[in-house]
Amino acid sequence: MRTVILAIAVILVAILAYVLYWREAPAPEPMETPEAPAAPAAPEPTIGLIDDARIVNADSEPGNWLAHGRTYDEQRFSPLTSINRENVGELGLQWYRDLGTNRGQEATPIIVDGTMFIASTWSRVHAFDAVTGEEVWSYDPQVPRAWSRWACCDVVNRGVAVYGGRVYIGALDGRLIALDAATGALVWEVDTLIDRERPYTITGAPRAARGKVFIGNGGAEYGVRGYVTAYDAETGEQAWRFFTVPGDPSLPFEHPEMELAADTWKGGEWWEIGGGGTVWNSIVYDPDFNQVYLGVGNGAPWTRAIRSPGGGDNLFLAAIVAVDADTGVMNWYYQTTPGDNWDYTAVQDIALAEMEVDGEMRKVLMQAPKNGFFYVIDRGSGDLLRAHPFATITWATHVDMETGRPVENPEVDYSEKPQWILPGPIGAHNWQAMSVDVEAGLVYIPAQDNPLIYGMSQEWQETGVYKHNPGAWNLGIEFGRISQLLIENAADQPAAKGYLKAFDPLTGESAWTVELPHYWNGGVLGTAGGLVFQGDAQGMLIARDKATGEELWRFNAQVSMMAPPVTYQIDGVQYVSILTGTGGGELFAGETNTVSLTHGNLGRLLTFALGGTEELPPPTAVDRSIPEQQLADVGDAELAQGERLYNSYCAVCHGVLGRSGGAIPDLRLMTPEIHAIFDQIVLEGTLAANGMAAFDDVLAPEDSGRIHAFVRARAHEDREVALGNQDIPRLTWLQ
Repeated sequence: MRTVILAIAVILVAILAYVLYWREAPAPEPMETPEAPAAPAAPEPTIGLIDDARIVNADSEPGNWLAHGRTYDEQRFSPLTSINRENVGELGLQWYRDLGTNRGQEATPIIVDGTMFIASTWSRVHAFDAVTGEEVWSYDPQVPRAWSRWACCDVVNRGVAVYGGRVYIGALDGRLIALDAATGALVWEVDTLIDRERPYTITGAPRAARGKVFIGNGGAEYGVRGYVTAYDAETGEQAWRFFTVPGDPSLPFEHPEMELAADTWKGGEWWEIGGGGTVWNSIVYDPDFNQVYLGVGNGAPWTRAIRSPGGGDNLFLAAIVAVDADTGVMNWYYQTTPGDNWDYTAVQDIALAEMEVDGEMRKVLMQAPKNGFFYVIDRGSGDLLRAHPFATITWATHVDMETGRPVENPEVDYSEKPQWILPGPIGAHNWQAMSVDVEAGLVYIPAQDNPLIYGMSQEWQETGVYKHNPGAWNLGIEFGRISQLLIENAADQPAAKGYLKAFDPLTGESAWTVELPHYWNGGVLGTAGGLVFQGDAQGMLIARDKATGEELWRFNAQVSMMAPPVTYQIDGVQYVSILTGTGGGELFAGETNTVSLTHGNLGRLLTFALGGTEELPPPTAVDRSIPEQQLADVGDAELAQGERLYNSYCAVCHGVLGRSGGAIPDLRLMTPEIHAIFDQIVLEGTLAANGMAAFDDVLAPEDSGRIHAFVRARAHEDREVALGNQDIPRLTWLQ
């Protein structure tokens, strides 16, 4: 039985991968955004003087990393060759900076003219001297810590945009902020949210082009409606807004595309719970066609039977939408997963390239979204050119190239009974960056096979009615009793695996594949020096030969990495930089990530160069011993209810079965002093300043007591096993 429970610990957090930080309810009054201080007259920009021409011609200054994906093409492939196959073994740590956080780090650094700009947790911005690592300035937007309860996933940020001497950051609480690149002084900020009663967040990096800044948002699981807004880069004035799903059909359409979309939503009241379709990651500008590609996310709820009971494709969920950069008018769209039923977002990296397809040079975009198919699409027309699987797929058999639609596999329909399905909601590929090597005709993808057992919610199964809970995730699938589903179906559980693949997008073949120790790993950087860099879940930054996948160099960063590496060159010296720290959409499956568990989860910025001799301080061991427990005098029924409540409100942050992955506190390790104020923490927000908001709007005092009893029981069981007592009775509700 212990083997089963350990397997559950691995899978359960994985299934909630996309979900890491939800513990939420609708935005209460105390969570209003603080008033912005009056901004002084904007200073004349002196550094960070990036414009469209510089980014278009980025290859003429390969020493800089000017935009999120280095160039507007977002290929994340560097022309630099000073660090190469022959000398990468001499790479060493040049400098590092502690960022004062143990939360997830996901940002791509921007390096321009000797200054590095990064985003960190809580939407904070830092500027560093890119040669010495000395901090030039920092800016904290003072995000209300209680806003973290809306954040899927974690209080992360994927980066800034630098443009016209300004640094742009999307704050977790929905603000878009412009800072002076030289000083970090506030230039302007705007509230991007259409409704502050809805739990919107921003974790994605803005993009800047055509004198505008483009930003989306997140929060689909909590009940929001997706959209992307373009703002004037100088003034912050709104230029246009494109909604990705229709709103209340009794109201006028905001723009003609919404009338088209509304015809594809059948029945239900999706607008009451937002509908989803948030653009929380990929927004890519294409100077060749002056259009912006929006990667659109999943529906809310996940299950289309609840969201749109009459069927329909539910545009523009799980789609790539091309809009005019100046007006926001749609040019074309391609939906990767019509009627999405599995949380198969299409927000993953979109990369642009020109390549020969079937004997003709085509300007294409490429994407490896969650659903497991790699798409090659004509950027001018939106025509589908290729759709090859790049990971294990069971939800569909193939993509029909005549219609462009996936052919769903009826054998894994979960409407009647639970089904193991690949990919699960963390996807065959998530937001972690891929790298496109045009010369080699390959894409280096951090891929994974990670399943979920999908089953309709118990409420829906029993009554045919789904009650929206404004204080929690509204997925439509069963999460409260997920451990029971896993135990009942453990014999059919597919294995979870992670890979780095050199994938040919035209043939669907892999030039090489490396299986990694864990399924959830960091982003990828390819270079003309013949190298592919990637940080992994076990804390290793590794350089591989891009021709073979052979490992050539590794560095022990002492903590897991999700963020993508970048490279730059100043005064003839090439550097490689990466942010460290786990969190985000996955806590590396409970206790399977020994790096973060044993060493802590220190967020750092690491920079390497040939001959670097800096060393990280020895890690401090984390005490993982579980204190003796004072068990609550409750029966199995109460514990079972506590388990359901814990899974519904706590597990995504604190770990399934009470086992945290290292970034968020492990509740089994609570001291007697914390146990004594458990209700105050959960119901009154005693630790709200740390990001642990109150849950009194969704939990009654008796609910808090049941959760507390469950946590104590889980801690007791694991403590006894750790002490060698293998004969203790297992928790009966898990039998």
